Amino acid sequence: MNLKSSVKRWSTGIAALLLALSLAACGNESKDSQAAQQPETAKQETTQPAQTDSLKTTYPLTLQDATGQSFTFKEAPKHIVSVSPAETEALFAIGLNDEIVGVSDYDDYPETAKSKPKMGGIMKPNEEAIIAAEPDVVFTGISMSEDAVKKLRDLSIPIFKTDPKTVDDVIKNMETYGQITDHQAEAKKVIDQMKEEESKVVEAVKSLTDDQKKKVYIEFSPGWTVGKGEFMDELINLAGGINVAADTQGWNEISEEKIIKDNPDVILFAKSVIDDKTKKGLGDIIKGRSGWDQITAVKNGAVIGLDDNLLSRPGPRVTQGLQEVAKAIYPELFK
Repeated sequence: MNLKSSVKRWSTGIAALLLALSLAACGNESKDSQAAQQPETAKQETTQPAQTDSLKTTYPLTLQDATGQSFTFKEAPKHIVSVSPAETEALFAIGLNDEIVGVSDYDDYPETAKSKPKMGGIMKPNEEAIIAAEPDVVFTGISMSEDAVKKLRDLSIPIFKTDPKTVDDVIKNMETYGQITDHQAEAKKVIDQMKEEESKVVEAVKSLTDDQKKKVYIEFSPGWTVGKGEFMDELINLAGGINVAADTQGWNEISEEKIIKDNPDVILFAKSVIDDKTKKGLGDIIKGRSGWDQITAVKNGAVIGLDDNLLSRPGPRVTQGLQEVAKAIYPELFK
């Protein structure tokens, strides 16, 4: 497991993603074990009683998280902790500022999140701080392993995990947060906005023929990309691009020679990543690799940095990230 330790400066979103990637890399060392432990995605099937108001939650509400753990909420949680930047964004987006009593050290959006009590890291949060906050529920996302979740549950911490793999999964998670907290109307407003942003992209690229679709390579940390089965791969597909790493699964260390052979038309990268030793940005690192000056994207100046947090956080802004990906690949369609 090598996460390019020389790169010390990156956005909080990429930091979160790298921790998830770290887990994936560890998992690659024992694929059979990983397969056995892989959580099911967004298995939040409600068994709540019939509701007279479709946007009003009726309690008790019972549902499952991505690990298959069942939760029964007797009422809307009054004290909520989030140890995932994406989940924190989602909770704030549906108006839960007063209920949020703690966030992870990486949470920086919206601005109000910065002033909330800190609960430690996203992969291994501060257990004592969480217990002291006396939350009714703790939310976590893609960065925390199931083993870490289990350890927190062994301490009687009620932690609810999500594991979105697609934009639809992210939207379903928004619905779930609305149900749990009786903020369904607020969640619907956010979801409607997300669907509108997604639809604009899909509509703009729908006329592209297979010959017109551009080959895309995405790098969010030096030497790492993403293949099938992750939401970032789906963002490229929804944007009308062809992910050159789609022949792989999950997060992967790249073969520089393979990328040269794939010859992408567009290269996307996380623009805040800086190499601590050379002080070079990821874009310069990419363009400076041996032989990469022959790649079409590099020759045509189509090596484009994107906002790391929009790119890497599967929260309510993921569709804004989709828009940025699409504009970067097909700027002529989004003038």
